Amino acid sequence: MSGAQVGLIGLAVMGENLALNIADKGFPIAVFNRTVSKVDAVLERNPDKPLVGCHSIEEFVQAIERPRRIIVLVKAGAAVDEQMALLRPHLSPGDIFIDGGNSWFLDTERRTKEYAEAGLQFVGMGVSGGEEGARFGPSLMPGGSPEAYRALEPVLTRIAAQVDDGPCVTHVGAGGAGHYVKMVHNGIEYGDMQLIAEAYDILRRIGGLGAEELHQVFAEWNSGELQSYLIEITRDIFARRDPESGQPLVDMILDTAGQKGTGKWTSQNALDLGAAIPTINAAVEGRILSSFKAEREAAERVLSGPDPAATQVDRRRLVGQVKDALYAAKVCSYAQGMALLRLAAQEYGYELDMAEIARIWKGGCIIRASLLDQISQAYRRNPSLANLLLDDDFRDAMHQRQDSWREVVALAVRAGVPVLGLSASLGYFDMYRTARLPANLIQAQRDYFGAHTYQRIDREGTFHTEWSAE
Repeated sequence: MSGAQVGLIGLAVMGENLALNIADKGFPIAVFNRTVSKVDAVLERNPDKPLVGCHSIEEFVQAIERPRRIIVLVKAGAAVDEQMALLRPHLSPGDIFIDGGNSWFLDTERRTKEYAEAGLQFVGMGVSGGEEGARFGPSLMPGGSPEAYRALEPVLTRIAAQVDDGPCVTHVGAGGAGHYVKMVHNGIEYGDMQLIAEAYDILRRIGGLGAEELHQVFAEWNSGELQSYLIEITRDIFARRDPESGQPLVDMILDTAGQKGTGKWTSQNALDLGAAIPTINAAVEGRILSSFKAEREAAERVLSGPDPAATQVDRRRLVGQVKDALYAAKVCSYAQGMALLRLAAQEYGYELDMAEIARIWKGGCIIRASLLDQISQAYRRNPSLANLLLDDDFRDAMHQRQDSWREVVALAVRAGVPVLGLSASLGYFDMYRTARLPANLIQAQRDYFGAHTYQRIDREGTFHTEWSAE
């Protein structure tokens, strides 16, 4: 049996939706799932689609035209290796294995080498957009060899989200580049969500805005410079009522946030590379702190602080200031993620096109935003831009908003409202723009207790002082 132009393994929500997207674009697709009843269920729900249901790996592989293009959407980690082991004996030289999950990029590097030794091609591909994106057009970040991308390009450019300047897919780079870029995308996503949550908290606890007012504010924000998918869905969240209590549904949700690991990976890798991403780190730490619900409830009973509701503010002015602060902090979060990508490109030899990465994030993905068009333009003007904050347009935008940003952070601190993300972004901005930091004292301290030596501002070389000597 043959005729399928693509194969897909893993028919959970993302896998099924991506398979239907591929089928809708005119590519007959073979589908397989370890629990074969899911295969039958998908075919029953979609009798008019060009789907080839398979009940075994052998049947699945035989159904796909050569060279085979096989997308696997299973849980990252051991499940990917297990699926590779099942497929490899049935594949032929030139066949392409596409891992569309959130795999650790170094695992992808290893798998790419293993497949190459067998004459096969392995592609680690970031897929962003959730179930809706998978169904109607995700942002796709494929890595691997240029040859593999050329074989996949006719399919990927059709199924990706489409924006004014093309499909939201590009060949990101060699080896694990695709999964690396997706990891950083998710880190930026963590930072963005934390900043939006803090903006909401300030408006709610200090400004006293209720859900309906917050809905209106976020609707207005989404029609301007803050326009983005995350602002849009936040707007919608504030409009939803709990059918049981009649209260705003957001107020009925437990205040603990989970994570799947990609944000943590971003922080871990940034430490390895020596990249500063304090906003993303704050977002990861914010989720960790949120998980200590019982401890926080106990601490609230014994640790006192200001009453945010007692703070006197002009609510309209506060909304405008929070808008400015959120925009400036978001720019810093993106700047940190892009700076991390720049360091990774040097460390791993990925040759990342920063303007193109920003462009493919404009549609389909969770962090899609009007801001990304400006980011892409900034890197097109200057491909070697060291930091987004140094672009003339973003420099001016930060200067125009920093007074409001500082006032909002100071107001939150005085009112006892935690702003890990907003303050981390502001600290990053202030440290990055400061020519002389107090790290000279840290050098002296390290030399004092560990003879680590230090450098001087007036001449080359390394120096050591016997600090305790008379």
